[in-house]
Amino acid sequence: MSDFIIQTNSLVMQYGRKRALDGMTLHVPRGGIHAIVGANGAGKSTLFRVLLGFETPTSGRAHILGCDSARLTPQLRGRIGFVNEEHTLPGWMSINEVTAMQRRQYSLWNQARYDDVIGHFNVLPEQRIAQLSRGERAGVNLALALAQSPELLVLDEPTLGLDVVAKRAFLEALMFSSLADESTIIYCSHQMEEIERVADNLIILERGALRHMSAPGEFCERVQLWVAEFPFREPSLAHLPGVLQVQRIDGLTHFIVFDQQDDFGARLALLGARSAQAMPVSLDRAVNGFLASGHIASTPVAAAA
Repeated sequence: MSDFIIQTNSLVMQYGRKRALDGMTLHVPRGGIHAIVGANGAGKSTLFRVLLGFETPTSGRAHILGCDSARLTPQLRGRIGFVNEEHTLPGWMSINEVTAMQRRQYSLWNQARYDDVIGHFNVLPEQRIAQLSRGERAGVNLALALAQSPELLVLDEPTLGLDVVAKRAFLEALMFSSLADESTIIYCSHQMEEIERVADNLIILERGALRHMSAPGEFCERVQLWVAEFPFREPSLAHLPGVLQVQRIDGLTHFIVFDQQDDFGARLALLGARSAQAMPVSLDRAVNGFLASGHIASTPVAAAA
């Protein structure tokens, strides 16, 4: 059995003149919760269509669960759970009917896990899917996916459009489910506060390629925010090593930098800064600063190889 739940090598997907996947090489190890982030158009949806065998890549190879994505059998697909942002379920059926249908389809159905997860949401078995709020549908969808006992669970923007209470219930149900100890979870989201809560591994995609992979805490340690005051005209700063983003806010210059040491402040002083102070940076600002810059496009990524 491969050590990796997902493997792509030089994966390319071309749509006319647009390249949605640009030679992506990505190896995701088994186990844990892996968060995939990136701007719209980074290639996340295309990647999953290829991995699940719904599209054939222009070139390169893709494997999921150790098997070629182009040759997935129904049995292999049964080992993959999927929850998308739409939480699409048959509206005319009751929760009981949908659950019974799923129970018949999956031999590893875990009723205790289903009951535990559905208990986080205020729903009744006899309710029809069409009567549920978006947050309640999300909860039912998660319970069904977790009870399936999938070897791989893909959550694609699962809390998009949910209110604060529904998001909290969804994340708590996910984190306290025993599946997190038994399976590999891929969590795609633009919500960095969610990723900070649940993710063991952060995968950053940009323009169809892998830009970075590491633990979220490790990534934040490599990104710094420096705030400097320049009493006179601000010098040209584009040449400074590791600078991801420069912003002028309330008369102060904010720098997001990557892999820089404390001597970065000394460099700013040499350029005329009256003061320069390093400050902690949130995961949200760190990722956005990283993606906003083409300045370090050649920075080697940390790969789990």
